[in-house]
Amino acid sequence: MPHPLSSRLSALLVAGTVLSLAPSLSGCILAAAGAGAASGYSVFGQELAPEQQIKDKAIRAVVLQEWDKVTPELAHDLSATVYDGRVLLTGRVPKEEWRDAAVKGAWRADGVKEVYNEVEVGPDTHFMDDARDTVISSRLRGDLVADGHVKSINITVKTENGVVYVIGSARTQDELDRVTNYARNIPNVRRVVSYVRIRAGAPPVAQTTGAAVPVAASAAAPVPAGDDTAASGPTPRAAIEVTPIK
Repeated sequence: MPHPLSSRLSALLVAGTVLSLAPSLSGCILAAAGAGAASGYSVFGQELAPEQQIKDKAIRAVVLQEWDKVTPELAHDLSATVYDGRVLLTGRVPKEEWRDAAVKGAWRADGVKEVYNEVEVGPDTHFMDDARDTVISSRLRGDLVADGHVKSINITVKTENGVVYVIGSARTQDELDRVTNYARNIPNVRRVVSYVRIRAGAPPVAQTTGAAVPVAASAAAPVPAGDDTAASGPTPRAAIEVTPIK
């Protein structure tokens, strides 16, 4: 397990690198990244019932406790992002056994509806990669907040090694397309993975061609209007491969 002093120095290096990589980011965007990057939660509050928000935080706490029973390094290497009882696991571990243990630990929390396993097995990433990921998340959150057609409070963003993960709910397919299009056009993004569910009320938008490619109609499963807890089935995983913009 990394020494506490080493971890603090790495955090300071990441923070300094973020500022050097993204001098054009506004102060409000940087503030949003600082408050929300650790847990994956939107700093502007989620459009969920307060009871569900409390349950989500409790789920995350239990997941971290379960990971700690395996090894404290799991919580250091991985992130658990929870939205409406759906748990997104991201990060990188050195052993396949650790990844399996992380998934099992997530399912042990009461109230978990789905677990999305996006954990990779391999060597740890460099702090410069972590800094770039933070810049990407900051940029995307800022784009979503600035777009009046996107209700950003319903979308949670997490970036790992150039892969942008979005989880939450969208009112229409067009709203989801806006989110993924913003993400895929940010420098250093390699892939966009969506676990966003679309609420009922508007038909999915047909896939089109052009510079901005929307997610296919099957990217997310519709749920009853105003009720993101009900589900007609597992949330499909939608992935868009991206040629990184340098």
